[in-house]
Amino acid sequence: MLQIEQIIHHRYQIQQQLGNNGIRQTWLAKDLQAADGEESLVVVKLLAFGGTVQWDDLKLFEREAQILKQLKHPRIPQYIDYFCVDDRTLWFGLVQEYIPGESLKEKLAVGKRCTEKHARKIATEVLKILIYLHELNPGVLHRDIKPSNLIWGEDNQIYLVDFGAVQDKAAKEGVTFTVVGTYGYAPMEQFGGRAVPASDLYALGASLIHLLTGVPPGDLPQQDLRLQFADRVNVSSSFVRWLQKMTEPAPEQRFSNARQAIEALKSNLAVKPVNNKIINNSGCGINSTEPVPEEILGWNWGAFLLPWLWLWTNQVWCGLFCFVPQIGWFMAIAMGAKGNEWAWRSRQWRSIEHFKEHQRGWAIAGILVGAPISLILWITAFLALKSIF
Repeated sequence: MLQIEQIIHHRYQIQQQLGNNGIRQTWLAKDLQAADGEESLVVVKLLAFGGTVQWDDLKLFEREAQILKQLKHPRIPQYIDYFCVDDRTLWFGLVQEYIPGESLKEKLAVGKRCTEKHARKIATEVLKILIYLHELNPGVLHRDIKPSNLIWGEDNQIYLVDFGAVQDKAAKEGVTFTVVGTYGYAPMEQFGGRAVPASDLYALGASLIHLLTGVPPGDLPQQDLRLQFADRVNVSSSFVRWLQKMTEPAPEQRFSNARQAIEALKSNLAVKPVNNKIINNSGCGINSTEPVPEEILGWNWGAFLLPWLWLWTNQVWCGLFCFVPQIGWFMAIAMGAKGNEWAWRSRQWRSIEHFKEHQRGWAIAGILVGAPISLILWITAFLALKSIF
């Protein structure tokens, strides 16, 4: 049994136990050989061979050390050392950089829930890590993404830790792998020993759903193996659809890779699956039956207050009727009510955010320019009528 202040491998002084799953022990330790000026705190993972520890456990432990030694990413704890100690008990040790911060599991434990803004930040940062891992040659699959393995660092960055389930190559026909993963977060194909890059995407999506709802994904109701969470979160419909695609039961129905997932998340496109590709249906034509993103629906002040100018940059040519005196005011009202929908269908937009920024600019112009002009016209008309009668 290890004791606080005990020195192992003539170098690492035990400070505090961070975890113990019955097979592995994780300790915070001080590196007595750290160079001057360097951070001396490290994380030491220990595996005591024998007893309940099987060869598969040792194989995973050694694989983790081998792969971590090759990884160089600012959001993955840096590999420091791997050693074996034979002191009545055969210990294998793996030493990594210590990341000061708090796991997302710890935040959940005290009742904290993620907002959509925070969930998007976590998703973006983890996807960037997965792009790095999956695009290595050979690619690396983490296979155990969950809140306890995501650290919110003191620098407000997200770190991916615990590569104990890592796999350094895609499954091949006739080759078996150790089945790993955590129930609720790991997709079905992973428990079948056939993890793919989209398996990590599922785990990330399930983790984000846990952070938003406060309910472990394994405890959520399911329909056709799909997690039912939309009624438990207060987020945009586009983000709900993105999470649903991340957690599709069939891997071929998810995003095919982390780059595609982050592109869809950042662009906030109105998306639908077509041959596993993401399309932007803006510019489909005013008479099209294609759905318009719910996020853009609502009153358009720019179209209402400056219809004569707004219609040109938004290419809403039916707005030319606003120049007809008899129906000009009615057309302005119609453009205010339907302007967002017409503008989305009339021309191509890079993303929903691009569309919103454009309409926001017109709204400001309408309030600063269109509203005063309209007010002057109404006052002039009122005074003219008053002088007549």
